[in-house]
Parts: sequence; structure tokens; C-alpha cells
Amino acid sequence: MVTIIARHDPVAFKTQAIHIQASPEVLRYTPVGNPLSFEQMLELRRPVQVDDSDSFELTAANLGVSADITFRWQQRDFRLLVRQQRPDRGDDVLKLLSGYVPAHELRLPLLTLMTELAEELLLETDQGWLPGRYQDIWLPTPYADTLLPDRNRWYSLSPHQGAARAVLCRELNLLERPRAYVHLPTNSLQLVYHMHLSVPRCADLNALHADESLDPQSGQLQAQLDHQQPDLYLAELIDGTASGRVFTLVKGELIEQHHPHLMLSEAFAPQTGWVVSDSHCAWPNGLGLS
Repeated sequence: MVTIIARHDPVAFKTQAIHIQASPEVLRYTPVGNPLSFEQMLELRRPVQVDDSDSFELTAANLGVSADITFRWQQRDFRLLVRQQRPDRGDDVLKLLSGYVPAHELRLPLLTLMTELAEELLLETDQGWLPGRYQDIWLPTPYADTLLPDRNRWYSLSPHQGAARAVLCRELNLLERPRAYVHLPTNSLQLVYHMHLSVPRCADLNALHADESLDPQSGQLQAQLDHQQPDLYLAELIDGTASGRVFTLVKGELIEQHHPHLMLSEAFAPQTGWVVSDSHCAWPNGLGLS
């Protein structure tokens, strides 16, 4: 059963195009041009090409952020993924928790990711919903009015591993060292932050994903969750390699899922230099630790 956990008027999303200067050692991005609405940004997300995947300049439509989260449960290792059906691309994929970076956070993209995780990653126990922390910082609590928190326990996110090559916004070095790639089919720059999720001892954990959509009748954005279709998946890793098995987590139990036509999003496709050229890749290729 679907539960509506928040309703609010759509906020006028604004971002900027991103000028990218890539060299074999460093990728630098600079916000340029006038503010763009979501629709204007989508108009710029058209295929581009580069001659050298390690060294190039181009102006991308937008900056996106993703969290590549590993998670240990019952002495087994997993990667957290979200299922998304993409009619515009004609596929059904498992993807990373992700979001578009608005203009006012382009220099601090990790802030956008913290908000996305607070809105989308929902962990429930019989005592309530777990609030989250990233290192020493509490994540926002967007559903505090509808989802009662567990007041004694929380989940923690910590940096897991940094990329070998540096990423800069203008002259500011992103110290978390996210992985960066330019996705050529959508002319976008994506930053992927590797994290590890830790949860307190609890035998009854539910892991769910909250999805936001526009209600055509009210014109409001509404966030909803569905215990019958959690849409938050745990992809098993054995010694850092995908086993090919994927689960949901219900009342502390791992429930294996079978989706024969499922794909992985472009975040798991092969990367050459700073570039990803594919829109998706076959399951479970690409699920080893990157």
C-alpha cells in the first residue's frame, strides 16, 4: 500500500551549465551562463562527443551527484541500488541514489547529496525511522511530521574510498575525492561519492526508497513509499565482486528478487578516461567495487 509522506508546492529548480576542462590528472568544472530551469536544462542534455577521453573541454548541461553505498548485513556485503523505470530511454535499471545539483550548491555538491539521501534512503525499525548522520553531521529530516523517528538510534554514513584523480570546482579541490565522469549521451557531469553505511543492531530493519512525483490534480509534489514495493535493492558482493543476486530487506530478512530484464544504469558502464559513452549496461556487469 502506497503511503504519502510529504506534500509540497514545486520549488522553482534553477541550475547552470558547467564548463569542463579535463586533463589526464585533473577535471575542473566552472558554472557558466544564466540560471536554467529544469526544462531548459533538459533541452541541453543532448549527445556530445570528444576526441580524447582524457583531455578535452566542453560545456555540459548540468552537474549531478550520486552515492555509491556499500552496506554490511548479517556478515554479508551489499551495494545499495534504486530501481527506476525510464520511459524516455526505454529501459528499467538499477541505479545509484542520485540527484541534480541546483545552482546555489554547485560549489558544494556534497550538500545536495546529503539532502537526496535524507529524502530517499529510509530505514525503519519497530521503534521508528532511523535518522541519519554523515560523519559528524546530522542529515535533514524531511519527513519528521509524518514518520516518527527512533529517538535512540541512527544510521551513519562515512567516506569509503576516494578516486585517484582530483576534481575541482574552479580552484576549490573537492576533498572527498568523488569519482567523476562525463556522460556523453546526456551531456552531463556526474560526481560519485563512495560511502559506507553502518546501522545499529536491530533484527527488524526495513530498507525502503521514497519516490517523489507530481500529483496532476493538486499540482503538488508528493513523496511516497510502498512497503510492498520497497524499490531499494541490496546487490550482493563477494570479495568485492557481484554475485548476481539482489535482495530487498524486510523485517531484517533478505528477500531475493528476480527481474530477468533488469539493466544497470550508466554509472556502472565502462569508463574510458573521464568519459562514459553508454546509457546502461547488462546486469550484473559493472557491479564490482569501482
